[in-house]
This record gives sequence, C-alpha cells and structure tokens, in this order.
Amino acid sequence: MKWTLSLTLLAGLWLAGCAAPPGPATPERDVSTATPTRAEPRGAQRMPDALPPVRITELRGNHVAALETPADLWERIRRGYAMPDLQDELVQRHEQWYSTRPDYIERMVERSRLYLFHVVEELELRGMPTELALLPYIESAFNPQAVSSAKAAGMWQFMPGTGRDFQLTQNILRDDRRDVLDSTRAALDYLQKLHDMFGDWHLALAAYNWGQGNVKRAIERNQAAGLGTGYLDLKMPAETRNYVPKLQAVKNIIAQPQRHGAVLPLIENHPFFDTVDIKHDIDVDVAARLAQVRLEDFKALNPSQRKPVIFAAGTPQVLLPWNNAALFQQALAKADPGTLSSWTAWVAPQNLPSREVASRFGMDESDLREINNLPHGVVIKSGSTVLVRRANGSATAVASHVVNNAQLAYAPEIVLRRTRVRARKGDTIASVAARYDLPAATVAGWNGTQAGARLKPGQSVVMFLPVRASSAAARESADSPRSARADRSPGKTKAKARAAGGAKQAAAPTRAARGGKAAAAAPGKGGRKARR
Repeated sequence: MKWTLSLTLLAGLWLAGCAAPPGPATPERDVSTATPTRAEPRGAQRMPDALPPVRITELRGNHVAALETPADLWERIRRGYAMPDLQDELVQRHEQWYSTRPDYIERMVERSRLYLFHVVEELELRGMPTELALLPYIESAFNPQAVSSAKAAGMWQFMPGTGRDFQLTQNILRDDRRDVLDSTRAALDYLQKLHDMFGDWHLALAAYNWGQGNVKRAIERNQAAGLGTGYLDLKMPAETRNYVPKLQAVKNIIAQPQRHGAVLPLIENHPFFDTVDIKHDIDVDVAARLAQVRLEDFKALNPSQRKPVIFAAGTPQVLLPWNNAALFQQALAKADPGTLSSWTAWVAPQNLPSREVASRFGMDESDLREINNLPHGVVIKSGSTVLVRRANGSATAVASHVVNNAQLAYAPEIVLRRTRVRARKGDTIASVAARYDLPAATVAGWNGTQAGARLKPGQSVVMFLPVRASSAAARESADSPRSARADRSPGKTKAKARAAGGAKQAAAPTRAARGGKAAAAAPGKGGRKARR
C-alpha cells in the first residue's frame, strides 16, 4: 500500500512539473538551457518517452500584414503596388487623356469586373506586383475577343507564335489566347520570365510589347555607346515608348481617383466566377440554359470557344457566375448525356466534296458550310476536322487528339465538262493531250484510239476539261476552220499567230487545274486574283 502511495505521489509531482508554464522567453534566451520553473524531486527519473523541450524563436519581418480586409478590389490592388513609379511627361499626358474620358473608363471597368479578381489572386499567389492586373486595360480594354491588326488576340493580346510557346492551343474549335484562365497563366509566366531576364519591370513590360530580342539589342547598343540602359534611355518605337506611361497613368488614377476627378465603379473583393468540371460534350446554348445565365454572359466567361459546342476532352471545365455554378451542377447531374450536344467533330478519311459530307450526315450543304465557315463548291481535304450533326442519343465524347489538333483544309472543287476540240495540222492524240496538260493515254481512252494516233486538221477530239477551260477550248475550236483556211492564204503567218494565242489562252486554265486551288481560276489576271 505504501509502495503504491509513493508511486502515486512521484507521478503527481512529475506531472505538475510538466504542466507548469515556463518563465518569459526572450530572443537571447535558450529555453533548452534555462533553469526549470519547478525542480524535480531528487532521485526522480525522467520518463523515457518524454518529449524534448520546445525551442522558442522570434519571427522577424520588414512589415506587418494589415489585419483588416480590403474594402474593395481597388484597395486590394493598391496594397500590392510594388513597381517603381515612372516619372515622365508622357505619364501626365495619358493621365489627362483617361481623366477626360470617364465613359471610356466606365466601360473598361464594367468589362473587367468579370476577370479582375482572378488576375489579382494569381498575381498575389506568385508574389508579383498587382499593377500588372491593370495591364489588360492597356492591351485590350479587358476584351477577350479583341484582335489587333497584327493578329494578336485575347485580353492579354498574345501573338499566334508566342501563344503556342506558352501552350495556348489555337485551332478551328477553340483559341486559348482568349481563355480567361489559360491566357492569364501564360501572360504571368511570360512577364515573370521577362523580369528574370532583364531584372526590371519596366524593361520586362517593354519586352512584352516590343519583343525580348528587340529590347536586348537596344540595351546592347546603349551599352556600346556608354549610355544608360533603363526604360527611358532606350530608343524604341512610339507604341512601346507610350506603353509603360499608359500603365503608370492608369495606376495613378486607381491610386488617387479623386485627384484625377475619376469615379471608379465598385468591384467587390470576392470572386465573380467559379469553375465547374464537365465530362460530356455540351452545346454552348444548352450550358447557358442549365446555368440559368444569358447566352452572352456565358460566352463572356468562356470566350475561347469558336463553335457552338464545347468538347470536354479539350475544355474540361467551364466558368460560370459564382451563384450559378451550383445550379448548373445540379441541372447537369439530372440531364441525359445524350441530349447535351447536337454537334460532333468528324475527321474526313479522304478528299470529299462538301455536298457529299453534308449528305452523309443528313445535313443541308448550306448548313454544313455555315457552321464550318466553308465557301461554296469546295473539296474538303483528307484529315480535316469538320463539325457535323451528332447522331440522336449519342453521348460519345470526341477524342482529345481530335479536338486538340483540329484543322480544316479545302480546295475548290473541279467540275469537268465534256468538250470537243479541233485538231491542228500535224497534231496527234499525244500533242493535243500535252496542250491541256493531260495524260496522253487518258485522252486516247476517251477517244477509243492510241496515244500516238495522228489526227487530220479540224478532226474532233473528245476532252473532259474544267468548266472554264472547256469554254476556252470551245472558242478555240470555233476559230479552227478559219485558221485552217487561213493556212492556205497569203496571210497565214498572221492567222497562225492568232491561233497560237488562242491555244495559250486555252492551255493556261488547264495547267492551273492540276495545281489544286487555282483549278477554277480564269485565264490571265483573273486567275491570279482567284488564287489570292
């Protein structure tokens, strides 16, 4: 009994020592060597599984994070300003330009409220200056459908080649340069890469606008001349010279709107949209209906789609207004997958006229041409991806390799007409065939004779020629009897010249016919115009 009581007492004393709070610690004090607050009884042994003392350290930082939440997104952007201000006369000029156009600012801001929160979030996650969230105001006025004269597209204005460098897919079904998430990811990747290259945000922005190679060469020229290498020191095009001052002007107006007489529409500090995964192909209008949003609002959040259908293999998620995402998920879960899409992508196994493709899928040719942006009377080339009607009830998703590599190529359809041409003096089947760039054996087969068979002057030869070429050949044949009579007259030299000219005119379109697109081109200048 005494033994049990002793053990209980020792255990109580040990637990009391562990539970007692330590004395106040300072940065210089090492708790592991400090005198215990409560002494252990003499002879008591430390439990073998006791934890080692906790070492207390002090975290130091250059600034203290604000505890209060920003009142709106503008305040959040102001807190993240980290780029040095650019002092230049052009900044004041652009401040004046924006300040005198409040309607323009209002339109830009209204458009940006869909995307700005996401851009700010991504910048903060990467530790990048939040001024960069204002760059799409300069690039595109936050219009994802904007296209420049140089073919740059999207709110970040990616050129086709640069977009491909940053994994932005561009094909007949979608253009990810316009995609809100993908284009923002690519733009911030690119800007960070340029900053790492030049070590200066102003130079990085100049390179984003002008090209990194041009900025690098401008710096090298100034270095060789013993000149400065900052943004204001370099010689650059007017567009690039105004690029950073425009951004600085917008930054200044956001920082102090009252000073510039500006009123910023409220953009609240919370997400505008949410992402929702899709597993089946779905028509754009069906998705908008299930989400209970207007079609134009759905397209504004999903601007990369170039067709009236979204293929899940290439676009596995859609963006929806925050309050509509749950509604869409619930409606999608109840929907029959076979009713979600009325379109599918089909790859042509061989060259086929557009009318045959339309017939194969029970479509009017005009509908096929409209949905695929095809001109009249073309042959769709083998390997091309064409949008066609989906079979009723089919829920099969189009494969990823199809939707991610979809391209469409076509050529004018060559319509042949049975035509008779007249042989000239000394002609053979082979020489007539050569005049129209056709195989001699083919022409011989059309006429039931041999390729080397000789022909009498004026003898009729059956040919199958493209429509325009056959018309020219018919005109030549009509002139042949007069030409034959002229050969026996004193003026035969002049007549031969006219006949030779007619032969060249007839031969020109036929040679073009073997070249694909130019097959239906008219002779002379008209043919060159058709090829353009």
